[in-house]
This record gives sequence, structure tokens and C-alpha cells, in this order.
Amino acid sequence: MIDIQLLRKDIANVAARLAQRKFVLDVDTFNALEAQRKECQSRSEELQGMRNSLSKQIGMLKGKGEDASALMEQVNGIADELKSSATRLEQIQNELTAFVEVIPNLPQASVPVGTSEENNVEVRRFGTPRQFDFEVRDHVDVGAALGLDFDTAVKLTGSRFTLLKGGIARLHRALAQFMLDTHTMEHGYTECYSPYIVNAASMRGTGQLPKFADDLFSVKKGGQDGDGETLYLIPTSEVSLTNIVRDEIVALDTLPLKFTAHTPCFRSEAGSYGRDTRGMIRQHQFDKVELVQIVHPDQSDATLEQMVAQAEVILQKLDLPYQVMALCTGDMGFSSAKTYDINVWLPAQNTYREISSLSNMESFQARRMQARFRNAQGKPELLHTLNGSGLAVGRTLVAILENHQQADGSVTIPAALHPYMGGITSLRAE
Repeated sequence: MIDIQLLRKDIANVAARLAQRKFVLDVDTFNALEAQRKECQSRSEELQGMRNSLSKQIGMLKGKGEDASALMEQVNGIADELKSSATRLEQIQNELTAFVEVIPNLPQASVPVGTSEENNVEVRRFGTPRQFDFEVRDHVDVGAALGLDFDTAVKLTGSRFTLLKGGIARLHRALAQFMLDTHTMEHGYTECYSPYIVNAASMRGTGQLPKFADDLFSVKKGGQDGDGETLYLIPTSEVSLTNIVRDEIVALDTLPLKFTAHTPCFRSEAGSYGRDTRGMIRQHQFDKVELVQIVHPDQSDATLEQMVAQAEVILQKLDLPYQVMALCTGDMGFSSAKTYDINVWLPAQNTYREISSLSNMESFQARRMQARFRNAQGKPELLHTLNGSGLAVGRTLVAILENHQQADGSVTIPAALHPYMGGITSLRAE
């Protein structure tokens, strides 16, 4: 959530920066709510002053043994109006909160200005795409003989789910373990096993609610017809890991906090029908190894660069070509102030496709969560939060199937994964 004081101090500048994100700020609505808030607060303060003055007079009259009933009646009337004013002020404050909650984060000055992915800027590339001397097949065709089964998944659940069997399931598990070991043993993250289902407060803390409710899968305690609390399946473990510090004041000497977790992720993909319907690129359920850092505000810019490099290490060890892209203002996620995407080369599509997105949220999530630390002066200050994929496991599997496929239909397993595969060096049809 952006700082409401920015709207109060310089709403024109905020509106201009948000316009770079293709977000139209309703300035008139905000100004109207602010006018009502100020009027209500002013009247409350006026009434409070009147009540205090009358209360003193009542005390003086009673001290003299004189009748104070008329003044007491006035005080009672003021008390009723104060109560009504307090109720109205709370209503206005709630409307302001609801207004601010759906405003995206402000982009950093270093973010390229643009309206779509066409305006994203390439930062660097790694590796050279392999030249094949046979007809390249996509991961669906390569994986079919190796245990990649979409038809059974459709029978079990529906479209956009996948069943993995045999060696390919083991390779999927090996990838997740390899990523976790790399990030914990080489990059200093603390491994977590976090809930796959969270409450609304957690979803609101990281920005999924209220704006993206349609993208979430939800369950209700006591069944769908019950009156219990609505809970949500995580779209990413960013939600559970970042909310560890919700409503906390973290000790300065514990920063940075670095968490990683391997979890399934659940997304309804609302509005995405017709895109990437073939294969594993866009699924309702997929696995991801998430990276989350919670840091001092002075360190968040450098931390983002560090996290991008850490995600790159995984691709480098797997010998997968990739590019790093700086996202433009019009292509960033709701909560992000700056984002890099890492796109892996998929030879069957003859293009790079996203495999990781890493973002600096600055204080946007921390403000929603009231996640703070005590600075050197002992004063509570908002933390900065960052997150990203390290990596999306399913898409990494796709990249291995396509980039390391062989003419005979087998797939060569990258050397970094051999210890996790019991020495198996290739996948072949059984």
C-alpha cells in the first residue's frame, strides 16, 4: 500500500507516476473523501473543545453548590454528536483505506517507462542456444514417452493440471531439492516449510487481496455452505514467507531475513484462457522454490540485484541459456517498485520465456502488514520486502526437456542434478 501522505501532499505527482503504470488515479474521489475527513475531524475537535469547556463550568458550578443541569444536558447532546461524528469518521477512514488498497506501487525512477512487455529492456544474456541437427520437439512431445501425462490429469481434475510419473517425476523432485540446497548452502537462505493455505489477512498483507480475489482458489472452514472463515490456497509462498513479519517489530541486528521454501502454487489464471494452453507453461497448480528477503530500506536496491544473480546461478548450473529483462512500468506486478524477469530459452518456441520474476516491493507490503524494525534511534520504521522465483520448478523441467533432448527421444540430465538422481544421467522411455 502506498503512503497516503503522498496523496495528501502531492497527488498530481503521484497520479503522473501511476499513469506510467497504466493506472488512472481517481483524484476527484480522493479529494472528496479527504474533504469529508477534514470536515469531520474539525467538527470532532470543535465538539471535544466545547465539551471540555462545559465540563469545567459544570465542575465550578457544582463546587459552588449551584444547579448545573442545563450545562449537563448540553454535554450529553455534544456526547451524542461526538459519537455520531466518530462513527462517520471511521466510515470515511475505511473508504480511504479501500481506495488506497487498490492503488499499485509507485515505480522507481530507474524503471523503464513503457506500456507493455514490448518496452521491457534486456540487461544481459547467458549461454548460446543449442543448434540441433534434428527436428526439435516441444516438451509435451518429448515428455510423453517419459511419464508426462496430461490426459490422466484432465480425468483426475481438469485442464491445466499435470501428472508426472516415473523418471520425470523424480527429475521434478530433484530440481526442487537442487534449488533448495543451492539457496540454503550457497546463498544463506533459511529453508522453511510453510502453510499452503492462508487467511485473508496474509493475502491482504502481500497485496493479493482485495484486488486479485478472482485469481485465487479459496476454501471455507465448515464447507462451502458453512459460515466459517474463508481461507486461500497460496498463489506463491511469497505470501506465507513474507507474512512471517506481519505485525512484528524486527530487531535491527537480525536483518536481513532470508527465507526460501518449495511449495505448490495455485492460480486460477483468471482472464488468461487461450494463452499457453498446451503443456506445462501455464498451470493451475505448479511448484516453485521461492526466495524472500526482508531488509533494511537502505539495502533493498542492492538486494534485488543480489537475488537476480542467485536465481541466475540455478540456470547456469543447469546449462540453460537465458536473458535478464528489466520490466517497464506498464508490465510490472501490482506490488512491485522494480522487477527483473529471467527468461529461459525454449528451442521449440524459438524464444525466451519467463522462468523467474524478482521484485523489490520497498515498503509497499510492509505498510499493509505493519512489518517494522527499530532503527538506530530506537524508532519503529517500515521494512522493505523482496521476493522472486528461484526457480519455477515446472518451467525449469520444461526447459531441460527441450534444451537437453536427444535425437533418440532421450533427455540428458545436467551434471548438477546427477547426485539427486541416484547417478542416472539421462531419461529414456521405459
